[in-house]
Formats: sequence, C-alpha cells, structure tokens
Amino acid sequence: MHPGPYNAITDVPGIQVGHHTDLEHLTGVTVVCPQGGAVAGVDVRGGAPGTRETDLLDPANLVERVHAVVLAGGSAFGLEAAAGVVRYLEERGVGYPVGEAGVVARVPIVPAAVIFDLMVGSPKVRPTAEDGYRAAENLKGGAVAQGTVGAGAGARTGGLKGGVGTASLMLPGGRVVGALVVVNAYGRVHDPKTGELYARYLEVAGEFRLKRPPQPLTPPDHTEAPLSPFPRQTVIGCVAVNARLNKAQAQRIAQMAHDGIARAIQPAHTLFDGDTLFCLGTGGDPVDSPAELSLLGAVAADVVARAIVHGVLHARSAGGLLSYRALYEGADG
Repeated sequence: MHPGPYNAITDVPGIQVGHHTDLEHLTGVTVVCPQGGAVAGVDVRGGAPGTRETDLLDPANLVERVHAVVLAGGSAFGLEAAAGVVRYLEERGVGYPVGEAGVVARVPIVPAAVIFDLMVGSPKVRPTAEDGYRAAENLKGGAVAQGTVGAGAGARTGGLKGGVGTASLMLPGGRVVGALVVVNAYGRVHDPKTGELYARYLEVAGEFRLKRPPQPLTPPDHTEAPLSPFPRQTVIGCVAVNARLNKAQAQRIAQMAHDGIARAIQPAHTLFDGDTLFCLGTGGDPVDSPAELSLLGAVAADVVARAIVHGVLHARSAGGLLSYRALYEGADG
C-alpha cells in the first residue's frame, strides 16, 4: 500500500476540495465536494460539537446522498458558511429532487462542522455564507493546500498552531482511502519533552520530511495544566472511499476513523473537543464483506492520523502561536 499521487483526499476519484482563507482575521472555510454526490455517514465523538445536518445521516433516516461537506471556523457562527455552499450548488442544479408533480426544486444536502477559533483571530469576524460560496468557487481536484488555510487558518493544537492536513492510501485491488482533517485539538500531537510526533510511526515513504532524528517518547502526563491555553477545541474532517457504501457502512468507517485522532493526539475526544468525522462513499464496487469493511475502517484511521500530522507540519506561526516546525526545526510551515 502506498499514498496516491497527491497524498490527498482528492486521490479518491470525484473528490474536489476548495478553501477560502481569511489570513487577516485567521478564520476560513474548507469544502469537500464529491462530484455527483456520495452516500455519507458521520460520527461525533467529542463533548462540544458544532454541527449541521448530522441527524440526516443516521442510517434510519431518508436521504442517502450528500452533495458537499463544509468545515469552517467561527464556532457556531461559522455554520452559516454552509448556506453559501447550498446556494452555489443550487445555482448549478445540484441537489436532492423534491416535488410530487415533477421536480420543483433540487435541495443540496450539505452537512457541516465547525471549530472554535474565536480566540486566535478576530472574535467578531467569522465565516459567512459568502465565504462558503467563495470556497465552493475554488473547488478543484489535484494537489490540496495544507496548513494555515481554509478552516485551519485559526486552528491551534496543544498550544501550537494547527491547520488543515490531508493524506491518502491506495490499496491492492484499486480501493483508495483519503482524509482531510482540520487539526484544532485540545491535546498535543507531540511529546513536549522530546518533540517527537505521537503518530510518526505511521509515516509512509518519508512523507513527513522531518529534519530531526527520531526521539524516544515519554509517557504523556495528563495531570498537567491545560494543554491548550483556550480549552475549546475540535478536530473535524472527512474521509472518502471509492466504494459503493450504504449509510450504515459509511457510519462504521467514520466511527473507526476516529481511532486515527486518538493515535495522533494525546488526549483525544475530551469534553473540550467537538471531534466530528464524516465519511463519503463515492461509488464503485460494493463492500460485500464485514472483513473488507473492517479493513477500510482500519486504513481510514491510519490515513486520518497521517492527515493530522500533515496539518501540523504544514502550519505556519500565526495569531501568537508558534508552528511545530518553528519550535523544533527552526523553519516555519
């Protein structure tokens, strides 16, 4: 198994990503769009989530497919960004058809999740519907900008600068698993005594490009003072798989993908976090066995952990927060 050509969620066929970044106020929006829609699931694991349309993804509920996933800064205010993405998609005839006597409207299904970044940039400036529209206008495949961009502009992680990260893995037989994560965690991604990344052992093909030699890890001390000076954090993101999933299968992969947060961040899923992961099944061959579904979930967890590391390593110092590379490698982003 190896990363895709971009080592990004866009290695999954049909997935596009768009960012809108406000570096002046350190906030922004990131949109993940499956062309043609995708069957989706979600798992909310943190104790302080900010979400939109997640109940719709319950396997017991009606609508099967979503047309985009919005990740945004701005705390609950930032959920407004999804309205701009809805408008963008409606203008292009994308959405769930409704109407008894023919289609009278197409309603875009756009779940969303937000991070709390109000204490990094300007607390009175949050992503708007117009910002969501601009992010959707920037949708494209190929390489994905990472670090202090989009919804990661104001992200922080354990007292350091967080950001957007992405990764992928190609499996024998043609399956591709990708993830995009906004890393804004209460916990740390690294051992504060040695600087070693908790998830370094998951590195594939030298992708992290660390300049420091590996360091021995020390057991994390969870009795310390708060790991972040502002204990209101969230890791949010999206996993995509080129498989024909049903909603229950997508939900299971989202659940298993959360293990990647726990592998990369210490501690994870606290009451201060709103950790939320979506899963998109973009189509292709169905997943016919529990064994294959379990494999995809396990791979998704590793890909999420690698995406988290990428988000931190690509981040630049901003908002009074040092980046990991500035602190440990004398470089920035």
